[in-house]
Formats: sequence, structure tokens, C-alpha cells
Amino acid sequence: MCKWILTNGASAFSHLPCCCLLLLFLVSSVPVTCHDLGQDMLSPEATNSSSSSSSSFPSSFSSPSSAGRHVRSYNHLQGDVRKRKLYSYNKYFLKIEKNGKVSGTKKENCPFSILEITSVEIGVVAVKSIKSNYYLAMNKKGKVYGSKEFNSDCKLKERIEENGYNTYASLNWKHNGRQMFVALNGRGTTKRGQKTRRKNTSAHFLPMVVMS
Repeated sequence: MCKWILTNGASAFSHLPCCCLLLLFLVSSVPVTCHDLGQDMLSPEATNSSSSSSSSFPSSFSSPSSAGRHVRSYNHLQGDVRKRKLYSYNKYFLKIEKNGKVSGTKKENCPFSILEITSVEIGVVAVKSIKSNYYLAMNKKGKVYGSKEFNSDCKLKERIEENGYNTYASLNWKHNGRQMFVALNGRGTTKRGQKTRRKNTSAHFLPMVVMS
């Protein structure tokens, strides 16, 4: 373009001063690209928002593998609460009497069999008789008893078995590596945890909704 201006276009611009011709020469020789114009035409807000959106995105969400699985937990006895009766496969309602004794009863209207099942953490519950205010517990030796205070013996792993019944195993105590379960025998008395197994129906309970 510069060559055209100086030769073919000389006659057309002969009336212009030399300084103007020099200015035209300089302007025509400056390279301008669409890419640079596109960048310059972006507003400061647009560039800032695009850069900030990418930089402020949490690194933990950059990929599914790095995010990790969030596990929901509950504070001490502040989780979901259910009012239930635990009806054993042997046809007894589990009860915790006012002296802390745990056993089974055939009476449907026994006030000590109305229980409050509270989620402590995922899959772990605390079971308390509303009437006696005792917690269902199992100690290290596998003895099932009622505890006035909530402690580590009161943490029970709740699981739904294949037959639709629930089992309740001690969270903290095992016997020779085996889980110990809350169970009622055919006479409605509790069994030692060492003598229980997951598949034994004596350890199976059906939670029944209590209508208030």
C-alpha cells in the first residue's frame, strides 16, 4: 500500500504537504490484527469475571476423584429421632425397665417398650426407653443392660437384614473378631453377645411405629 501511495497515487496526493504523506506511510505500515482488537474491545468486567470464575472455583471440585465423599455425621444425640417398638422374631417386645433390666414382653401396651431410636452417626443409633429413660447398652463382656447415661456401650450398629428385620450390634465391642448382637431368646431374656450371630433370628427385630 505504501508503494501505491508513493507511485501510482502520487499525483492524487501531490497537493498534500510532505508531512501528511509521511503520516499516511506510517499508519499503513502498522500491523493490526483482529485478535488484538477483540481483546481490547472486551470490557474490564468481562475479563475480570472470566478470570475470577476459573481461579475462584474450588480445587476440590476440579475432578470427581479429588473431591472425596462427604460423610454426614451427627452431633451427640442430635440426629434423626424415631419412636418405635422393637418386636423380636421370637414375638417379644424389647423393654428396658426402670431398674435398667432389659428383657422381652408379650404385652403390647407395656410403656417400657416404647423406645426412642436416635441416629448418632451413619448406621449407628442410640436406643432409649422413653418411660424408664435408660439406654440399651452392651458391655465388653457381651452383657446387654440398661445404662442411665449415654456412653460408648450405647452405640449400636443398625442394619436391615435380608428378611426385613433389623439387627443391633455393639459398635465398639467384638468377641474374637465377631460382632455381638442384642438378642432375646425364646423365653424373652437377653442373650450374651458372644452367643449371637447375625443370621440367628433371636437377634432380629422389627421396628414398629408407635402412634402418638
